Amino acid sequence: MEILEADTTQYSGIIKIFKEVKLGLSENASPLSSVLTSRGNYTLFVPTNEALKAFIHDKLEVNSIDELTDEQKKQFAALDGLYRDWNAKINVISRKDIDNLYEHHVLHSLAIAKAINFRPGSEILDFGCGGGFPGIPLAILFPECKFKLIDGTGKKIKVCNEVAGAIGLKNLVAEHLRGEDEKGKYDFVVSRAVMQLPDLMKIIKKNFKKAGQNALPNGLLCLKGGNLKEELKQYYKISEITPLSTFFDEEWFSQDKQLVYVPA
Repeated sequence: MEILEADTTQYSGIIKIFKEVKLGLSENASPLSSVLTSRGNYTLFVPTNEALKAFIHDKLEVNSIDELTDEQKKQFAALDGLYRDWNAKINVISRKDIDNLYEHHVLHSLAIAKAINFRPGSEILDFGCGGGFPGIPLAILFPECKFKLIDGTGKKIKVCNEVAGAIGLKNLVAEHLRGEDEKGKYDFVVSRAVMQLPDLMKIIKKNFKKAGQNALPNGLLCLKGGNLKEELKQYYKISEITPLSTFFDEEWFSQDKQLVYVPA
């Protein structure tokens, strides 16, 4: 992948998006440009300086996500244009929600990184990844970890692979596969509310490594919403539930959004 810096004056719309406290509220903002060459490789024109600084400051550094390299900053910035482009072809994000990509999908995914700093060499399975969340943002943030994304819908996996390839992610593979057919062993399984937790645990219990290498014992880290009392009834003694408002100040995260951890 070739990433080219561009004069930010050409991207006044997207700069406005990045500068807003809540990204993407401008209806007239133009998406980040991306060009598909005849060889099928993306050349990404990423807005630099003010746009990147605003995004990194407002959405990541303020929330103490991590120290990011220039490459990671460009990868995060490139997601906007890529998902707008692919979402127009294959609907993986609600079209009403695409302007909230960074808050409702990228930052939401990175809530997992507030609970655990995956150690290099950790292997993580994203179960029911949809269009790539939480797996792609986490793979950007933890380049020394290995991520596998699976989903039962082939079109969604196509988007994952295209986005990952366009931004040069080398630590991620995405496969069209049902969870019941995944045989690999992982330190952690991550997910975003794909099914009821008891059903999910039945499927993934075969996929955990016995030995752990992180500060948190191997297990499931799942982003869920709503009242979880009944759903977590059989796990209430061992599960940990953290409201995302603990991590982030944005109003959207205070609306019954939680991170659930269940040890293997």
